[in-house]
This record gives sequence, C-alpha cells and structure tokens, in this order.
Amino acid sequence: MYKNGLKMGFDFLVSLGMLALLSPVFLVVFIVLIINNRGTPFFVQPRPGKDEKTFNLLKFKTMTDAKDENNVLLPDNMRLTKVGRFVRKTSLDEIPQLINILKGDMSLIGPRPLLMRYLPFYSETERQRHQMRPGITGLAQVSGRNKLNWDARLAMDVEYVKNVSLALDLKIFFKTIKNVLGSKDIVVDAGAVIPDLDAYRSKA
Repeated sequence: MYKNGLKMGFDFLVSLGMLALLSPVFLVVFIVLIINNRGTPFFVQPRPGKDEKTFNLLKFKTMTDAKDENNVLLPDNMRLTKVGRFVRKTSLDEIPQLINILKGDMSLIGPRPLLMRYLPFYSETERQRHQMRPGITGLAQVSGRNKLNWDARLAMDVEYVKNVSLALDLKIFFKTIKNVLGSKDIVVDAGAVIPDLDAYRSKA
C-alpha cells in the first residue's frame, strides 16, 4: 500500500513543506547564482525516470559553460566555480528537485536519476531501479554516496526497490539530514572519485 499510493502523497506533503521552509535559502541561492552565472541559476537536464520515461531534472547550476578551442566543454573540475563548490558541498544544489517531486517526476527517497546515456549499460537486474520514481536521496547515497563503486551502488538501488517501506524511507531521510549537516560522504567533484558508468562498464 505504501509503495503504490501513500509514498507519493507523503512525498508531496513533505516536499511542499520543505520548499516553504527553505524558500528564503532558495531565494538567496537563486540571486547569488544569477549574479555568479550571469543570469543562469538553474541546471536542467533530461534524465530517465520511472519506467525509463524522460523528465527534466532541476538543480542549481554550479558550473560554467566554458569550452576549449574546439568548442568542447572543459572538464567538470575546471568549470566548477567557487560559489558552485560551496553550493554542492552543502547540497543546496539539490533544492530545486523539490519542484520535480511536486510535479510527480521524482520522490524524496529512491534511486538517483542518472544520465540518459547510461541506459544501455545496466544489467537486466539493475534496470529494476527504474520501477520506481527516482529520488533526491537513496540507500546508496547514505551508504557511501559517490565513494561506492558502480556495482555496489546499483545493487543498493535494486535492494531499495525490492524492500521499500515507510520505515526504510524514514531511516534514509533522517540519515541524509545527518550526513548533510555533517558534510559526510559529500563529494564535490564526483568525476575525481568514480568514472562515468559507460566508461566503467566499457572497460569491464
């Protein structure tokens, strides 16, 4: 009952309350990023959601669009601004995803929505992670976040889908708050810790 009905209602009410509570922070970050990014406070990118249906993920933009002489984007660590580094370290970049939840694209708790180009690289078992709406945080994020290798991370996503419950969601929710307040397992430059999934699986 919780997985198929109550969870979505719980997500909506909690995210609405959190957005109202965080609205002053949202406004400050919004204004600072407009100035820092010269008018572009949001990062919008297509991601696979439930049943692999595409939606537009919202985040606060933490990197510039700087390109090299061949018009190719520079590596993430070269485009990450000082303000963006702070916004990432404090997880403030995730706040706009509360809007995704209100729209029904995402959940508070669930497998993180990864890149569209990763879809061909999942095993059949790992594809089960898309049986639920993706989350702002999840079991993998409170169990090591980007410090986990891809096999362990995706296995935890599937484990969550198979065992989802209100008790598990509450455990992940409060552990996420604890980790954010303590800046635990937060990796500002994920590319420096773990390779992209397509690169990781191509070498396997």
